[in-house]
Amino acid sequence: MDSCRSRSFCQSSPRKQRSRLRLPLPGRMTLAALLGAALLSILSPGKAHAEFTVCNQTLDVVNLAVGQKVDNTDQTDGWWTIGANQCVNVIREELTNRYIYLYATDVFGHAILNGSTEMCVDRRRFSIRGIEECWQRGHIAARFVEVDTQEQVRWTYFLTGNSP
Repeated sequence: MDSCRSRSFCQSSPRKQRSRLRLPLPGRMTLAALLGAALLSILSPGKAHAEFTVCNQTLDVVNLAVGQKVDNTDQTDGWWTIGANQCVNVIREELTNRYIYLYATDVFGHAILNGSTEMCVDRRRFSIRGIEECWQRGHIAARFVEVDTQEQVRWTYFLTGNSP
């Protein structure tokens, strides 16, 4: 009788399967080498990685919406969920707008960052072109805070309990 009819005799052990997946020693990168390569890529000169980052320095989880000019039209995007004492890159490319607009709520939907510039948001993930007639277009009007980036290509906004 053929011994390979039973699976337990035909399959190699998990240890042997793992060893077949290993790279030869010269091609293997250690954790230290990977961390070193990551650090080098961050510190090496070259094109700067421009972005708009929001850091939540409150004790609450916040939901964030962002407004900016895109192709000469006001646009709002959301939602980013930012945990307490965490940061999120909300714009990953070089900043071309001097003013970025932010609106934040707590997990119950109460505004915790409330400004004077009215723009549109939605209950679920959204990207809305235009800020006029939010209600008539089926959106929610929200008051965004204007952030002056002073024409920098990279900016970090710190959301604190005392934010405007």
